Amino acid sequence: MERYDEFSDFVATRWPRLVRSAVLLGCSPAEAEDVVQTALELCLRKWSLVRGADDRDAYVHRVLINTFTSSRRRRWVGERPTAVLPEEHGPDRADEVDLADAVLRALRTLTTEQRAVVVLRYYAHLSEKQTAEALGVAPGTVKSRLSRALRVLAGDPDLVELRGAP
Repeated sequence: MERYDEFSDFVATRWPRLVRSAVLLGCSPAEAEDVVQTALELCLRKWSLVRGADDRDAYVHRVLINTFTSSRRRRWVGERPTAVLPEEHGPDRADEVDLADAVLRALRTLTTEQRAVVVLRYYAHLSEKQTAEALGVAPGTVKSRLSRALRVLAGDPDLVELRGAP
């Protein structure tokens, strides 16, 4: 039972960050939850390996990225039609939606490898060493991918417009 308590505590503290990481990798919010749940299910099955890892966060993010990559290999990941759409009421969040859309579109211009490095370094706040471990590459590779990715993002016209820079 201790194994499940430890795993539950781990999931409770990291769930939001893992879901957001999956969204930034390219999932819809609902798909992100599914991908994270699948990744964590794999981690639970091998919890002794996760527990014994030098860095649990890097290990779990590696499983998340592998799960995400596998989910993209499926034949169809579209939406299912429904007769009735739920009504949503609330404050106008158009600016937030515009910013999120611009960021997601900019991230999609990156290669899969560059996007993974950006998400792990700047959203998941993993160190270069942790990111390298999660991706199975050398720390120098993390640095070069990150440098190229930041150059692409800095030149993205939608992000420049949102920052208000010329």
